[in-house]
Amino acid sequence: MEYRKLGNTDLQLSVITYGAFAIGGNMWGGNEQKDSIESVRASIDNGVTTLDTAPFYGFGLSEEMIGEAIKGYDRSKIQLLTKFGLVWDGSNQGKGDFFFDAEDDGKVLPVYKYSSKASVIKEVEESLKRLQTDYIDLLQIHWPDSTTPISETMEALEILIQQGKIRAAGVSNYSVDQVKEARQTANIASNQVSYSMLNRSLEKDLAPYALENNLGIIVYSPMERGLLTGKYFKDGKLKENDHRNGYFQQFDLKKVETFLDAIMPIAEQKGASLSQLVLRWTSLQPAITVVLAGARNAEQAIANAKAMDIHISTEEMIFINKELAKI
Repeated sequence: MEYRKLGNTDLQLSVITYGAFAIGGNMWGGNEQKDSIESVRASIDNGVTTLDTAPFYGFGLSEEMIGEAIKGYDRSKIQLLTKFGLVWDGSNQGKGDFFFDAEDDGKVLPVYKYSSKASVIKEVEESLKRLQTDYIDLLQIHWPDSTTPISETMEALEILIQQGKIRAAGVSNYSVDQVKEARQTANIASNQVSYSMLNRSLEKDLAPYALENNLGIIVYSPMERGLLTGKYFKDGKLKENDHRNGYFQQFDLKKVETFLDAIMPIAEQKGASLSQLVLRWTSLQPAITVVLAGARNAEQAIANAKAMDIHISTEEMIFINKELAKI
């Protein structure tokens, strides 16, 4: 495993970082908690020391499982990344930006983007309890909240750093202008954004800004929620309540399948899977600090970690990028 310094902090994160959205279960057709906890432990045992979660993932369940999974490990050698700013329990009293209606055990829960100072501090206390720890390595706002001044939210992060409850502050899904505004108040270390072979928009402005201003970039959905594994084209049936039934429709699926067929020989020559090749390609893109990869069981977790063992030559990168341009 390779480790990289996150922006202007002293945090060293594993390039492949465990993404804990799917183990929360909601929006992913459920999960098996035993398998999920084993996937976290297998990740750590194979060098993936950085774990990224959020309160919204499973309405607290993902954080709880992360807290359970890291028992017995040296906490100082594990980096816990979590978020705040998506609230669903009504504690915001209808304030904030309405995001969408989520479902939990048949109940409809309105989710709001809300990041007032008081709400941020309250959420952190709840996350610390679920994670069973006394500090968070990187705390990130989950989505921008237009109803709360960015400076107010950032002031809360500075307070939490001073209290020792978080080691570093980050943002997620922020534009370059929003990052600049946030940095006027807080020492923002990173921006977590979506990025994949099929979604490279950050290369236009965020990547150049990050390189020039020592901002870490954490990327999520590098596999486009499983589409780039190629499995969907072999067994395309998803559970009815799986959000990917709609998500995948934004892509030209025929072109995606053709692209994956074209690069498959490269993976096969290396004894690797498409997933591993895609993760490794993503990790090698300019300005990218770490790549989030989810896993539902230990086997998937180990495979994700071993993606970093793959060498992609200059010629292979040129070929992959040439095929990508056809999509």
